[in-house]
Amino acid sequence: MTKPHKPKVDPITLSVVRGVLETTQREMTLSLEKTARSSVFNLAHDYSTALFNGRPEMILQGQDIPIHLGSLIPAMKSVARYFEGDIHDGDLILHNDPAFGGSHAIDTCMYKPVFYKGELVYWTVCKGHLTDIGGPVPAGYNPNATEIYAECLRIPPVKIWDKGRPRNDVLNLIYTNMRARRDQEGDFNALIGACQVGERNLIALLDKYGKETVDACVDELLDMAEKHMRDLMRTVPDGTYEGAAILEDAGHGFGDFEIKATVKIEGDSCHITIQSPPQIPYFINSYEGNSHSGVYLGLMMFAALPPPYNEGLYRCVSIDFGPKGTICNAQEPAPHMNCTTTPMETLTDAVRLAFEKAMPSKVAASWGHANGLNIAGWDKRTNEEYVTMVLATIISGGGATPQQDGWHAVGPECCFGALTSGDVELLEYSYPIIIHRYSLMADSGGAGKFRGGSGTAWEVEPLDGDMLCIGFGEGRRIPAMGAAGAYSSDVDTKVGRVELKRGGEVDVRRTNIMETIKPGDTVTNMNPGGGGYGNPHERPIERVLWDVKNGLVSIEGAKRDYGVVITDPETLTVDQAATRALRSAA
Repeated sequence: MTKPHKPKVDPITLSVVRGVLETTQREMTLSLEKTARSSVFNLAHDYSTALFNGRPEMILQGQDIPIHLGSLIPAMKSVARYFEGDIHDGDLILHNDPAFGGSHAIDTCMYKPVFYKGELVYWTVCKGHLTDIGGPVPAGYNPNATEIYAECLRIPPVKIWDKGRPRNDVLNLIYTNMRARRDQEGDFNALIGACQVGERNLIALLDKYGKETVDACVDELLDMAEKHMRDLMRTVPDGTYEGAAILEDAGHGFGDFEIKATVKIEGDSCHITIQSPPQIPYFINSYEGNSHSGVYLGLMMFAALPPPYNEGLYRCVSIDFGPKGTICNAQEPAPHMNCTTTPMETLTDAVRLAFEKAMPSKVAASWGHANGLNIAGWDKRTNEEYVTMVLATIISGGGATPQQDGWHAVGPECCFGALTSGDVELLEYSYPIIIHRYSLMADSGGAGKFRGGSGTAWEVEPLDGDMLCIGFGEGRRIPAMGAAGAYSSDVDTKVGRVELKRGGEVDVRRTNIMETIKPGDTVTNMNPGGGGYGNPHERPIERVLWDVKNGLVSIEGAKRDYGVVITDPETLTVDQAATRALRSAA
């Protein structure tokens, strides 16, 4: 039941306080972008920020990376419990361990308690994907790891500032265990600065309006979000609904796995049960904190609620991840580094599909799953090691909806449009590489009455030395799921793959890789498109021709996927009789 509603604050004050909170979060985000060292932060924006009250409840999540934000809720509570009774003004706490509610260990969190007149009132929190986190493989993704200890430096909750004084001994220990130390120090300082910006703004807000008024506004915003979700749940028919999605074998040899979600709706609340296979000695296991992100993203893709976005949204939602020791509820020492994409996107699809069975009118197609590339080597210009996750390599297509085609190059699903590619020139400036191609791919979008968004191809060559390439992810055999009768006759162009070119020979890989290439060689990462919506033979011919003219669909793809026969590639003349015959035969 909904708890008794507190007296409302006046709407003008509420609006102002809400605006300050939202501006504070955005300023934290901009501080990260403008002061960070690595391309993962300052170009790709693979970070998130949030504000918590002293309880601690998330009172505002940024419109950032979904894979970060859901897991921040259990992680913040875990950190607060760990240091309960030993939290002081000027403290700064660091944490990345999935066993303490984290997502994957390369996503590193900083938590700053905000004190006002001697009382702990808020927390400012930043989370960012570092370019390296120690371990045997640069950038953290080790497909050969059979346990978490072979992946990373695990950092349980630890104070890196104690009562306002930096713990340089702790920081030095951490930096010493990371590659590309200069990048890590720069990104750490950016995270610290963003937390301080948030603290400064919150204290100014309290000085102006007083703690009682600000707290009342925060509680009102939490209740508002709760009301939005409960109102939505009341529109969903009571009952039990199931969704399932397949997690494909990405080269680990254990075969495909099915992840199931069961959603039980009762009045204005819901209970979600997750079933997944036993964990495996491969880096796709997800600890509970990370799995919260997958469930919440699937729920929010279905709900599409207006702001505010805070923990109140989930008060009417309970989750059972099943027994410990499963892929979606892993326990130590399960390897996990790939978990924010695989299996999270499959978990997200299963949850979303279960809700859509309850309300078919809200059905939409899946987005492309992540299929990415990390690179590492030695930069002779600076005489330093370089290492980075190339976020441009995981940019896939968005899913189509009942109203429109999917957006191009906005995925993957786990990031839901929050990542950016960054300028090619800046990536080439930052690392000793040349990028030969970054483009949309013809025929990559799922076929349908509304076409899925196109995926991308990213081709790179090292300039002056060997470069290690680490591939991770999935979506290389099973395309993004379509909806409402969508299907693709040409599946091969809809899935991800990696092309290695050495000495004129092309080697196509559809599994996770660790390969070294030399100057003159190239590696091209190709990402899947989004799923289509509706019968592709119902797509208007003029829309198919527009896609062909703009390079989104090939002439062969128009025939195979859409039943449109083009006889002249110059004029794009359509053989109407052959087209009618193909479409009527389907």
